[in-house]
Formats: sequence, structure tokens, C-alpha cells
Amino acid sequence: MNRDAFFRFYANLPIGIRREVILDLLERGPITWEVAYREIKIDSELGKVILQKLIELGFVPVEEKRK
Repeated sequence: MNRDAFFRFYANLPIGIRREVILDLLERGPITWEVAYREIKIDSELGKVILQKLIELGFVPVEEKRK
């Protein structure tokens, strides 16, 4: 699941980096790693948008489903 890949990636980020802006969404403004974590964790609509953008940018690897 892509959320799990995000959480693994986030866990390895240095604390200082987590406050940096990673996305600037027109409808929501700047998004930091910390905001991304909170939104993805609660599985909000914004979290889904953020996760998709991070995948598109190559920050979060796409995990293939196992059979």
C-alpha cells in the first residue's frame, strides 16, 4: 500500500526536514511533511491528494500489489 511506503519514508526524514514545504497546492496553500503525515494518517481527502502528488513527484515509491 502506498500509504505504508509514505510512512516508511517519513520515518527516515530528519526532524528538521519535516517542517519544510514540499507541495504548494493552489486550493490549500503550502504543505509541509508534517501536514502531509497528519492528513495521510487520517486518510482525509486532502491526504489522498497529497499522497498522489508525492507519488507523481517520485518521493514515494509505488508499491505493486502482491498476489
